[in-house]
Amino acid sequence: MRRRFKVSIREVLLLNWDYAMEKEDWYPPTSHALQDVTSEQALWKPEGLAANSIWENVQHLLYYKQRLLARLDQVPFEELDNNDETFHIRDTSEEEWGQVRDALHDVHSALRVKFEQMPDEELLKSSQAVLSLITHDAYHTGQIVSLRKMQGSWPEKRSYL
Repeated sequence: MRRRFKVSIREVLLLNWDYAMEKEDWYPPTSHALQDVTSEQALWKPEGLAANSIWENVQHLLYYKQRLLARLDQVPFEELDNNDETFHIRDTSEEEWGQVRDALHDVHSALRVKFEQMPDEELLKSSQAVLSLITHDAYHTGQIVSLRKMQGSWPEKRSYL
């Protein structure tokens, strides 16, 4: 006889939300991919290839998390005209890079709290948007890791799982 496990959508979403930013699973979480990255490394792009920098990817992730939080909180949010604008960097200082990384972590944490507190029906209605952001994070985290490997800033050996 097969055992049935009862797991709520909230538990599944929260666990995978944690994997996206903080907890190691089958791929490194975003926080690990960004660990010890300097602004110079974050701005680097491979010569001759069409690629966004690490920083541009982080700006992009930040925008979509901020947009979801604003929608869930039902507060105004300044929508950009197109997706390309979400990658735009305004200030390339080391200080700004630290602030952008902190902002990404902060909005990710704020969304987690929001998901924990949302009524079941509302969370279920938003679950596709949450799952899409988790997948989106994994995709861009893979790009960040690839950029770090190309620039030689990714550890040759790292522990995981």
